[in-house]
Amino acid sequence: MLVSLQWLNDYIDISDLTAEEAAEKLTRGGIEVDHIHRYHNGLEQLVVGEVLEVSQHPEADKLSVCQVDTGDGTSQIVCGAPNVAEGQKVAVALPGAELPNGMVIKEAKLRGQPSQGMICSLNELGISDSVIPKEEADGITVLPQEAEVGTDAAELLQLNDAVLELDLTPNRADGLSMIGLAYEMAALLEREMKLPEIDHGTKRGNAADEVSVQIDVPEDAPYYGAKVCHNVTLQSSPLWLKTRLMAAGIRPINNVVDITNFVLLEYGQPLHAFDFDAFASNEVLVRRALDGETIETLDGTTRTLQPEHLVITNGDKPHAVAGVMGGAESEVTDATATILLEAAQFNSSSVRRASKDLGLRSESSLRFEKGIDTSRTPEAAERAARLFESLAGADVLYGTVEADYRPGTEQTITTTAAKINNRLGTALSTDEITAIFERLDLQVQKDKDHLTVYVPPRRADLAIEEDLSEEVARIYGYDQIPSTLPEGTTTVGRLSQYQARRRSVRRFLEMSGIHEAVTYSLTRDDAKDEFRLPAHAEQYPVHVAMPMSADRSVMRTSLIPHLLEALSYNRNRQMEDTALFEMGSVFLSDEPVVEKQPNEREMIALTVSGTWQSHRWRGEKQPVDFFTIKGVIEGMLTELGLFEAAAFVPNTAMEGFHPGRTAEIEVHGEKLGVIGEIHPSMQKAYDLAPVYAAQLDIEKLLQLDADPVKYTALPRFPAVTRDLAVVVSSSVAAGEVARIIEESGQPLLESVALFDVYEGEHIEEGKKSLAFSLRYRDPEKTLTDDEVSHVHENIVQNLERKAGAALRS
Repeated sequence: MLVSLQWLNDYIDISDLTAEEAAEKLTRGGIEVDHIHRYHNGLEQLVVGEVLEVSQHPEADKLSVCQVDTGDGTSQIVCGAPNVAEGQKVAVALPGAELPNGMVIKEAKLRGQPSQGMICSLNELGISDSVIPKEEADGITVLPQEAEVGTDAAELLQLNDAVLELDLTPNRADGLSMIGLAYEMAALLEREMKLPEIDHGTKRGNAADEVSVQIDVPEDAPYYGAKVCHNVTLQSSPLWLKTRLMAAGIRPINNVVDITNFVLLEYGQPLHAFDFDAFASNEVLVRRALDGETIETLDGTTRTLQPEHLVITNGDKPHAVAGVMGGAESEVTDATATILLEAAQFNSSSVRRASKDLGLRSESSLRFEKGIDTSRTPEAAERAARLFESLAGADVLYGTVEADYRPGTEQTITTTAAKINNRLGTALSTDEITAIFERLDLQVQKDKDHLTVYVPPRRADLAIEEDLSEEVARIYGYDQIPSTLPEGTTTVGRLSQYQARRRSVRRFLEMSGIHEAVTYSLTRDDAKDEFRLPAHAEQYPVHVAMPMSADRSVMRTSLIPHLLEALSYNRNRQMEDTALFEMGSVFLSDEPVVEKQPNEREMIALTVSGTWQSHRWRGEKQPVDFFTIKGVIEGMLTELGLFEAAAFVPNTAMEGFHPGRTAEIEVHGEKLGVIGEIHPSMQKAYDLAPVYAAQLDIEKLLQLDADPVKYTALPRFPAVTRDLAVVVSSSVAAGEVARIIEESGQPLLESVALFDVYEGEHIEEGKKSLAFSLRYRDPEKTLTDDEVSHVHENIVQNLERKAGAALRS
């Protein structure tokens, strides 16, 4: 909504306020002002001039040499406008004037002819092309003949005006009219406002003798009023009306259309003027459209209507889509002599449906959709009739022909001062609150402590007690409401343990250089069993009843397939080195035919491919392998305090994984996930290089009890390091050997690390050599060789007994 402050001043005196002060008042009162528009920053040296003589430029066919009276003498001005003519009153920028586009006017010679100023068009004066009247689009602006030569043309054209651009919330439909905003400013400033004059001289004859109104669907059109105006003269609107419309962002057309648009902006009440002769009937019938019925609208487009659309007909043919747009057949033209003026109320849902279906959005439909002031519809019609009489020479027939089904109930809200003060934290008296309601033009009836507020139709946003509290708050002033702390006990907001641990996992993975992905929860039917965890093997996939496509027909049972698709998408675009993770849900059912809510489990999946680290200067590259992703998982488990409870158990039968490079992830003995290389056949299906993936049931993982973090002092005594190489069966896991070493070396063994695995020459077939680095330390003293040797020998003996290990010679 664009609001001209000079126009608003017609209803309430705000001449003492700057545009910034007015904007501040409205914004603090709850109607936000987005921007203040000005045509210029102080346009000077722009005067009204009279063209005394026009002659052809001797050196240019498209230029004219004009003698112009500017009030201080006659100036010669060279003009290129095609519509300049002798006797016109025009806007003249004298030498020294600076136009809104930054041009500074100077005396100059144009093709050899002196030019002492510039005759201006509206566009050159800062008005947008989109609102300039079409007859002035390519030429200069012509001022009224009564304009006094030498006076300020900027004032006459209202170029000194400021226009506020409002950002209205959907509930404040009253802000879509100048009168509604005048009520608002009157309440904020505690000033009186005045409504426009609506009285007019009616001619002999009754409108009811020439037209009748019937409504077939009162639920969609609770009110329809028609007025008849004879002897209408179509012409250009007066300058004051044009400037009002242009300031509001509407292009002036002619006096009849401009009057209906003016009243639309003034009252927020859409009106429509039919050419009564072209309407071709004395009957107005408001009904629903017939299936397949058509109408050519004012934009020249033939539109097919549906039975849900409301139309205005002459008893037979539709002449307007109610509340949206009129029909071309009864459009007002230069030949129009009699006008049928419509002022009606239409159901907002009906208008919204028709507007959406037909692809038509108009100032009229916007207001009907938001809600209009239902009490002022007849008043708006009388206002328009007054303007038709004064600006179009119309003879307005007596009365308005109406069909009225408006409900007569009055909206009331009951509250108390105590409730309002309790909500706002204020200590306002009943009289102070009543005074605020009266400033808002809300009638109040007091009964002891109770206040009954009568809500006018223009404020449809007021429906409950809380709305009244809000009205008191914004008029009293949000900045005057005291700051208070809530009473009683309060709960400090914080993350739950699950949320905190979940966030720490995400942060760790991001810091590890793995990018988070978000993929579809739906997948294709042939991928429903891919990469499912063994724990989910007995459950059933969930099929979508009405899939959007074959690729989105089943709820996913694993996160890995979509991550592989993402890797493939990146690889096809030369992004070979990619690491992705996703936290999301999988969906499974306990029954083959799903009749209840499926089981939703939160999972986490990782996929890595390409190069993990690259040192370009040294020409070194470290491609991803099983231990790359295993290291990431171990780091994540360490972050959660679960690394010591975790184990990686080889598994050769995991669907979709390489049989020799896959393991299940156990935590506290419970199988929670899988890790390994994607099977070569699956890599080929997704057109990928070697890919390593992991998937865990993070919902279970994050709920496990973790060992608390323990901190120890820095060691004061030196450590003793010894290496241990043993030969074991190839089927014995290195992790199992490391576990035996850790158990056997306590309490002196500080750490154990595998640094070599060897199979080959000098090692018996079916055996492998494992080399570990063992570090011993006593926090209380320096270890002796005998103490270390005793523990070391105990480790060797336990390895021989429990793992069948032998020292490598």
